[in-house]
Amino acid sequence: MKTVTRYFCPALVHQTVILAAAWSLIGIVVSQSSYSQMVDASRSVIVKARVKPDKPWKEYPTRTISTLPDFPFAATDQNLDIYGGKIGQGTEATGFFYTKIIGDRWWLIDPLGNRCYNRSVVSVTVGTSPNASKALMTRFGKKNIWADSTARLLKEYGFNGTGAWSDVAAIKESNPRLVYTVLCSFMSSYGKRRGGTYMQPGHTGYPNDCIFAFDPGFESFCDWYAQKLSENKNDPFLLGYFSDNEMPFPEDALDRYLRLKTSDPGYQATEKWLKERRGSVLDTVSITDEERSAFLEFVAERYFGTVARAIKKYDPNHLFIGARFYGYTLKLKPLFVAAGRFLDVVSINYYDKWTPDLNQMQQWVDWTGKPILITEWYVKGADAGLPNKTGAGWIVPTQNDRGLFYQNYTLALLQFKGCVGWHWFKYMDNDPEDKKVDPSNNDSNKGIVNIRFEPYLPLMERMKELNQRVYRMIDYFDGPVANK
Repeated sequence: MKTVTRYFCPALVHQTVILAAAWSLIGIVVSQSSYSQMVDASRSVIVKARVKPDKPWKEYPTRTISTLPDFPFAATDQNLDIYGGKIGQGTEATGFFYTKIIGDRWWLIDPLGNRCYNRSVVSVTVGTSPNASKALMTRFGKKNIWADSTARLLKEYGFNGTGAWSDVAAIKESNPRLVYTVLCSFMSSYGKRRGGTYMQPGHTGYPNDCIFAFDPGFESFCDWYAQKLSENKNDPFLLGYFSDNEMPFPEDALDRYLRLKTSDPGYQATEKWLKERRGSVLDTVSITDEERSAFLEFVAERYFGTVARAIKKYDPNHLFIGARFYGYTLKLKPLFVAAGRFLDVVSINYYDKWTPDLNQMQQWVDWTGKPILITEWYVKGADAGLPNKTGAGWIVPTQNDRGLFYQNYTLALLQFKGCVGWHWFKYMDNDPEDKKVDPSNNDSNKGIVNIRFEPYLPLMERMKELNQRVYRMIDYFDGPVANK
């Protein structure tokens, strides 16, 4: 299947971009439908994609750097510091990452005081399958050689960090250094010790989708568990901590907690909450949506407050970047409102969108008062020789098409002023022979390298084209004056 390029009137597109920027300045967000029209009006590339191997191919207008009118493609970002930040236009340097609004755009400020946009890859690790272990020895010989080689590869292609599930110990010792994150897993680790959790595709499951935030032992566990974070508190290359991954926060959490055993701390806390609110525990039929929203906010505040206090007690220097919200939770305002009281950055695993929805992203920022970081998203290539039956990402015909999707997706994130970076999922392809992984990670082309550590160069060249022009792209969308 061939990629088809269709050309449209650049002048019309330029006018549309200017209008969109003007709307943004007065607080009006461009809708997803309007944004799609803006992509259609450009010299857009049409990429074929499907959601599963047995589903039909559909065509998607796809914006790339080369289709942007008047963008100075020949020039790349220059004068970057060791964290990937842009030297110049600096602000206060604290020795650690923090966030700041400059003009009307959110930024990460790196340890040297420079504005920094985080571009990371998730699960930068050698893998655990026999095939990966054999390939490691054949290609690198030792893990430290792999770590140095991988750090150079990521830097060469414009990435400046690593995401969740990466080999933190190896990355800390790599040359060159990379910015990194730590996935703590407070709730899932407590749940495994407590009992009652189980494996779901991509994340941990809980009884009735009720997390154990009200257990009397959870707070003390978090305090004990967070003590190890003090080992990182002086490391300027650490961006921050994820507390957990894709936890359930169902909209009907109130109903679900009331269906737990009466001896369960979650049920007892819910009963107490209802008594204080209404004076008695009523039948679930009489519960209102207003009460469901209030209770969901109560659960989220209990969880995020508990883990935030533990994290900041032992490492006050680094960012708390959330619990990687996903799926249905992305529409729940009470969850975001509660989380925003404690987070520095809101992490979002954002699938099912060919082009990110600008309205939806603005909601997340408005609800929390914090910037967002897109921490999972990807697309799979049909030419990789893998079944591609599992996982949430789209399927496209070729590795080059994966790169075109990458550019389309990230251009929308760069245009949106509330996003401070993205984490591509992931470093290495799934190994179909690895039977120890969870059901969502066993047969798909998600990596920038295959299980023999061989890079997908057509994909990575497209990534490089964009990654090396991030700051110029922001100036293009905002205008240089807006970033002074």
